Amino acid sequence: MRSSWRILVILLAFAALAPGVAWAQQQPPYQQPPYQPGPQPPYQQPPYQQPPPQQPSYQPAPQQQPSDRFQPGELVEAGHRFFGGVSRGLATVIEKAVSQWGLPNGYVLGEEAGGAFVGGLRYGDGTLYTKNAGDLRVFWQGPSVGFDAGADGARTMMLVYNLPRTEAIFNRFGGINGSAYFIGGFGMTALTADNVVLVPIRSGVGFRLGANLGYLKFTDHPTWNPF
Repeated sequence: MRSSWRILVILLAFAALAPGVAWAQQQPPYQQPPYQPGPQPPYQQPPYQQPPPQQPSYQPAPQQQPSDRFQPGELVEAGHRFFGGVSRGLATVIEKAVSQWGLPNGYVLGEEAGGAFVGGLRYGDGTLYTKNAGDLRVFWQGPSVGFDAGADGARTMMLVYNLPRTEAIFNRFGGINGSAYFIGGFGMTALTADNVVLVPIRSGVGFRLGANLGYLKFTDHPTWNPF
């Protein structure tokens, strides 16, 4: 009896499923429709944006080599300290020397004393200053022959041009040595030897007037012999 009921239930279930199975077998397989792109919006060029300014690459300025020449301001300052006061006359004399011979590469600060009437002697000592060759103690002496009157004891500043080395100053410098000296005044002369030019600038006590035809001999030690 039970087996008959089981058979009946199976037959009823099969009868209920049979139409669905038949419908599924009759349906064609699903096919995806072809892709059709929609309308594209018109192309719009983006606004131009200027690139940010580039920072220039930093390049350090080339280091300038220190000059071995003295500027007029340096000479005037050294002269004012040496002579003990600010003087327009000193600045004027230095400017005239620079305009005529250029910038010196050394200068001497020292004192000299001498006197002459028709003939005489001159002695001095001081220090040669340079920018890159060191300083040097120097002595000078020499005769002075000319139409001179009076005596002087003067502080002296000498501008030195074309000095190849400090020892080159130990030479005999000749030239026309003519100056007018007043109390608190300045006088400038010029001497030369082996392309080196000396421009003594003197200030001192006394009065000298004349064209002194002589020379100055520089040594590394004091001596009374001017020849």
